[in-house]
Amino acid sequence: MKKFLTVIFAVVLVVVAQAQTWTHDKNHSKLGFGVTHLLISEVQGSFKTFDVKVTATKDDLSDAIFEVTADVASITTDLEMRDNDIRGANFFDAAKFPSLTFKSTSFKKVDGNKYAMVGDLTIKGVTKSITLDVILNGPVEHPRSKKLLAGLKISGTFKRSDFGVGPSPHPTAGDEVTLIANGEIIKQ
Repeated sequence: MKKFLTVIFAVVLVVVAQAQTWTHDKNHSKLGFGVTHLLISEVQGSFKTFDVKVTATKDDLSDAIFEVTADVASITTDLEMRDNDIRGANFFDAAKFPSLTFKSTSFKKVDGNKYAMVGDLTIKGVTKSITLDVILNGPVEHPRSKKLLAGLKISGTFKRSDFGVGPSPHPTAGDEVTLIANGEIIKQ
């Protein structure tokens, strides 16, 4: 039994040692969203502050686990009155729920550089599984740093009412939220 546990422990150490962390390049990344306004147009916004961590044992990221944390108080739609309302108790309640998180549970190739990512999105203490479409470009070697670099374009939708964000129905804001994320990650 002791030998068996030693072998298991050694295998775990090898897997952990092989896992590499990737982080997003803050100068080349954006986490945004869109919501229909009055059923006729889309209001777009973004998070000024967010962190991305990707863990993978393979350089092609085929076994990647994505973790994202966004600071709710950093939401901006370029209109201060609307931003304050969205951050307030009527919608995100940033004072009580300062961040939202996402952690992938699967990342599978669909075709070429297109992937389907499933994961747990947590907003206002409510966790739901969502599916996101991902286009993965790279990885390639950065010409100056010589580190591996990959580009990601991520999109998907979810219902804000599923997370208790804002009154539902709302007279001006649609229920479906479009998630739009673009950026670069760098192998550390």
